Amino acid sequence: MAESKTLKVKLVKSPIGCKQSHRDTVRGLGLRRVNSVRELQDTPAVRGMVSKISYLVQVL
Repeated sequence: MAESKTLKVKLVKSPIGCKQSHRDTVRGLGLRRVNSVRELQDTPAVRGMVSKISYLVQVL
């Protein structure tokens, strides 16, 4: 089987004080607390979510 591409995303800034939609996006990516890391599939939807909250996350 072909390996699907993945992105490692790390939450580096707290979403407290951000827009509710940005907080929902952080939760939608599965990030819970600062410094938490998730490995997600590299899809256009995930890339869009990451770009929306790019000031909160770091792609590893």
